[in-house]
Amino acid sequence: MNKFELIVPCHFGLEAVLKKEIYDLGYDIVQAEDGRVTFAGVEEAICRGYIFLRTSVRVLLKLGSFHAATYEEFFQGVLSLPWENFIPVDGKFWVTKATSVKSKLFSPSDIQSVAKKAIVERMKQKYGVQWFAEDGAAFPVRIFLLKDEVTVTLDTTGESLHKRGYRYYASKAPLTETLAAALILLTPWRADRILVDPLCGSGTFPIEAAMIAACMAPGMKRHFLSETWDNLIDKTLWDACFAEAEDMVNTDIAVDIQGYDIDGEVIRAARENAKRAGVDHLIHFQQRAVADLHHPKKYGFLVTNPPYGERLDDKRALPALYSEIGKAYQGLDSWSMYLISAYEDTEQYIGRKADKNRKIYNGMIKTYFYQFLGPKPPKRNRK
Repeated sequence: MNKFELIVPCHFGLEAVLKKEIYDLGYDIVQAEDGRVTFAGVEEAICRGYIFLRTSVRVLLKLGSFHAATYEEFFQGVLSLPWENFIPVDGKFWVTKATSVKSKLFSPSDIQSVAKKAIVERMKQKYGVQWFAEDGAAFPVRIFLLKDEVTVTLDTTGESLHKRGYRYYASKAPLTETLAAALILLTPWRADRILVDPLCGSGTFPIEAAMIAACMAPGMKRHFLSETWDNLIDKTLWDACFAEAEDMVNTDIAVDIQGYDIDGEVIRAARENAKRAGVDHLIHFQQRAVADLHHPKKYGFLVTNPPYGERLDDKRALPALYSEIGKAYQGLDSWSMYLISAYEDTEQYIGRKADKNRKIYNGMIKTYFYQFLGPKPPKRNRK
């Protein structure tokens, strides 16, 4: 088997969560940077990374890196990489994305054009042909430049990993599935504790929590671009990894996961999404206002993504909404609350300073994950 370096992008601020996931899968971390983690593994690692990692955006196979301050250096660097070991003669290849930060080469279109020419030249030399039909499997290339250091990768993913396949209906400002899962994993919540999202929208927090509780791998119900790369990954590896995921699922569990929203149509959409995910029986959805939130049990978790007020009209309503959230939380005995928001007056209207907060980028929006910590439940006696 071949050993690869795999680069896994994630949301800025959540690298530690992704690192733990990779360690738990049994792989060694090569490097962790802002917004991405690199780990080492054989072909099976690509398959398992897709199926089991909850917080990654995609998996990139690293082909190489080099220094380039001119387009000639860049061309020669791309030309030197062993493209023929990865792309078959009938493969369809193109540079799907090029990004440049603090580098002398900064034009994405020029970087893409020069890279394509270098790849073609290398393939012509190695395959002894002058023209490529490119009618086989797709091999999109992604290139990153940072301070004149170039990293060249193959995108093994295709459609982003946040698209689990269950969310056909979304609210106005949905949280991505990968970000929702990462935020839940940042909390000490476990399946035997209560979890409530009082502003659940399309149900992403409750659904991701239910999937975690049921040991349901996030990628087990979808397909990935590299499944067509039979020159690199044998189909039996994919079959074995999907079978591993199926064997781990346990939906016959008792959990208390709830999602509320004031909009009845949104709640119906959340139920449909949960049904597609296969966890509808594990979640109680209900049309309910934040002000009506109450629960008789102790030591529960509120995990939510309230509106940020991106539009002026919405922003005027935020003080009242956040005050309602704060009042509802005060009425819950010994609960913890975890809230992601870009609203700068969150703590003021919640009525309490957060015990912790963590800066996280939701797309291009800088948000904070506010953590209001309740007491830990007493340890249970073991006989």
